[in-house]
Amino acid sequence: MHIVAVLALDQVIPFDLATPLEVFGRVRLADGSTPYEVRVCAVGDTVEAGAFTLRARYGLDTLLAADTIILPGCADAAMVVPEKVLDHLRKAAAGGARVASICAGAFILAATGLLDGLRATTHWLAAPDLAARHPQIEVDPGVLYVDNGQFLTSAGAAAGLDLCLHLIRRDHGSAVAADAARLSVMPLEREGGQAQFIVPEQPPTPRGSVLEPLLSWMQENTDADVTLGDLAARGGMSIRTLNRRFREQTGTTPLQWLLRARIRRAQHLLEATDQPVEQIAGQVGFGSPTAFRDRFKLIVGTSPQSYRVAFRKS
Repeated sequence: MHIVAVLALDQVIPFDLATPLEVFGRVRLADGSTPYEVRVCAVGDTVEAGAFTLRARYGLDTLLAADTIILPGCADAAMVVPEKVLDHLRKAAAGGARVASICAGAFILAATGLLDGLRATTHWLAAPDLAARHPQIEVDPGVLYVDNGQFLTSAGAAAGLDLCLHLIRRDHGSAVAADAARLSVMPLEREGGQAQFIVPEQPPTPRGSVLEPLLSWMQENTDADVTLGDLAARGGMSIRTLNRRFREQTGTTPLQWLLRARIRRAQHLLEATDQPVEQIAGQVGFGSPTAFRDRFKLIVGTSPQSYRVAFRKS
């Protein structure tokens, strides 16, 4: 059982605290089993959380038994973190625990020194303060989350959901993460400009629209060599009308929609098969492996091979 310890300090932000409890707590594997045990731990028996007071079931020693530690933000980002908390976090990390922060929780993680020399993010309003307090950290306020392997940080509010889904995907693959996303009424992972492991959002298919048959065909035929004229003809409309309706109903162009569908299909093949990258490139409609690698890197933020190493399940 993978233990997820969520640290609740005084002034913890309730949304940040609840996010990992709900997301990890609802995960189910194909056989119906629960892969995560979520534990809320604190320094003392009770924690002040603004509108309410909570009683934590576990103490700080839970951090040392955890496989993953989540650090929710606190209302006062400048608060002094108790040294015993920092000491437990450092020991847990030294023992191999994965540590992730949500929103202003980055300040807690930064105080341990574990982010020194790494890239990190936090809520964009707090980013200048984090950078000023911890100049050893490369603070990027323009992304949803940053994955450094063992240490991860996310921006505010809903970005915490993105981070938790990303961790589930790392642990159990896209199918399990997709189920967790649906329970949270979230896309699997939003496009957010992250430099490592962006997972492009599933191209939308507006139900009941005149585009639905065409979009379904495109989704099922990502390997097809088609032009804009071919798509317009298949949809029974002019190129101008096709472009206009795509903009209205999907927010993008037909070819961009198709490219994202192809990359999404490629991600599945990289995770689920041993097929060479060159073979996958052809299967998802790219004329050359080089063109595939370039487009994959542009959308996902890493190479197909690196993606496979990170997300392939044995």
